[in-house]
Amino acid sequence: MNWEKLAKIILNEVGGSINVENVTHCATRLRLTLYDDSKISNGVKKIENSDGVLGVVNQGGQLQIVVGNDVPLLYDQFVKLYKQNDSNTGKKELEKKKSKKGIKSVLDIISGIFLPVIPAMAGSGMLKALLTVISIFGWISKTSQTYIILNFVSDTVFYFLPVLLAHSAAIKLKTNPYVSMVIGAMLINPTFVQMVQAAIKNGSEIRLFGLPVTKGTYSSSVVPILLAIWVMSYVEPIVNKIVPKVMRLIFTPLFVLLIMTPLTFVIIAPMGAWLGDGLAEIITWINGYAGWAIPLIVGALSPLLVMTGMHYALISVAINNLAKVGWENIVGPGMLVSNVAQGGAALAVATKTKDKKLKALGISTGISAVLGITEPALYGINLRYRKPLISAMIGGGLGGLFLGILNVRRFQQVPPGLLSLPSFIGNDLNNLWFAIIGLIIAFVSSYFIQLFLNIPDDLKPKVDKKSNLSTINIKAPLSGEIESLQDVNDIVFAQGMMGRGTAIFPSDGKIYAPFDAEIKAFNSDTKHAIGLVSKEGVELLIHCGLNTVKLKGIGYKAHIKQGQKVKQGDLLLEMDVTSIKSQGFDPITMVLLTNYKNFSSVKVIAKDKINYLGDLLQIEV
Repeated sequence: MNWEKLAKIILNEVGGSINVENVTHCATRLRLTLYDDSKISNGVKKIENSDGVLGVVNQGGQLQIVVGNDVPLLYDQFVKLYKQNDSNTGKKELEKKKSKKGIKSVLDIISGIFLPVIPAMAGSGMLKALLTVISIFGWISKTSQTYIILNFVSDTVFYFLPVLLAHSAAIKLKTNPYVSMVIGAMLINPTFVQMVQAAIKNGSEIRLFGLPVTKGTYSSSVVPILLAIWVMSYVEPIVNKIVPKVMRLIFTPLFVLLIMTPLTFVIIAPMGAWLGDGLAEIITWINGYAGWAIPLIVGALSPLLVMTGMHYALISVAINNLAKVGWENIVGPGMLVSNVAQGGAALAVATKTKDKKLKALGISTGISAVLGITEPALYGINLRYRKPLISAMIGGGLGGLFLGILNVRRFQQVPPGLLSLPSFIGNDLNNLWFAIIGLIIAFVSSYFIQLFLNIPDDLKPKVDKKSNLSTINIKAPLSGEIESLQDVNDIVFAQGMMGRGTAIFPSDGKIYAPFDAEIKAFNSDTKHAIGLVSKEGVELLIHCGLNTVKLKGIGYKAHIKQGQKVKQGDLLLEMDVTSIKSQGFDPITMVLLTNYKNFSSVKVIAKDKINYLGDLLQIEV
């Protein structure tokens, strides 16, 4: 896979580096925050059709390009190109024009803050779960120094969560990340913790500039630091306007700390703690009256939540609940069964289909989904063919209902999937066994429902009914001498970048329709290339000459227009071979299958000379 080529296509289609505000990636998606979304309206289709791309989603304030587990390779190439072409010229104007409102803005901020922190939480959560497993089986003593050290290491990410979130929030909100980390660290500074403990013990007060400081603890907290950095993102620009440029290095951080310290300790942190505690209490209350409903809803709707980016809002609530009470059932149980259900649906497609490429895609993406990475299955199989998505949602809902009724909880923040099962181990193993049963219910139900539903006929891979349902023969659109693509004096065609097929040196210059088709691409000004699509889904490009776009239509006579439907044998175009050669251009014509990746193979069956409508290419479905 040529990741550099794909990165160039993406950067070009989104409007270049000047239109990219931020770039990051998750487990399967390259995520771009753009200044102007309108610049990509025509480019999404080209990105979607590029080699290596499973899908493109423009949701939650981000353009998300799904490529699977190799996304770090694409990210590295994209960042390299982005930095090479990055320029601040014009970006300030785009920043002024950009105005994201409502839920898109909120989701963009939430995902941007929590996404960088999740890997640290996942690693720590799996370490905690591993310690739980080996201690249950008696492989390590809880009093051993090894256990004690590994245990506090696994707890570190939660204890210092305000610092980690301060940094990611500052990056997202475009304020100083290191001053932000100081604000996060001061909330858990040992001296402050000791002051709070002493004040509580003695019944005394803590005051800052004469203002009362709430006697609270903020380790493992989420909301207080997010509110603090959000306020700081407004305070810092105001300070920068007042402080002269030559003095900002020293005095901006000084004044920001002098302003933010009392604001944080006296107002923001207590308010955030109250909101966080209130959120945890609301979740506890819901669980007391309708706890079964949350995993059911999340299990059924997770694919839609992931598509819109709204799952990050739920993840933030779940992290807050984990920090406050040590467990959550908001995301973990529901997304566990949903992910496995998506894998079951994709694997059912692989079981039923006779198409080799679809079978391979179903197996690979299905296994990935069962392990917790669902985007390849979601965009590559389930969403594309619709019925697998319905099967996955039903299976996820049934598994979620079971987990909800039995009040299954998750105790660590790890990506939900088969490998995350240790995160469901609580004080005993019952919670784990129930999670496993729910997982089986989700997988089995989605798998067999999809076997019953099957893929809609109109979405199955197209085949030629006249060729034993296995091959499609493509006729020659012109008469002439056959030449290998490798011998064409143009590296783009010679290396097959535009498609698979052959070249023909024309004898009379008349181009005919090789099959019944619709003219999907034709420039009436240059007339040098024709794109056709057959009812079987064959996309054929007839490119008449090398670099002949420069002729601007001179030497060509068109008998078609874009969007026109033609019958096999209709005259499409006439080119004056003698005139084209006299102007220094090569009239050699390429006949290329551009969507060759949808088929098993493309063979050139003609040799030496051929007459128009003679057998030229054979495509194996």
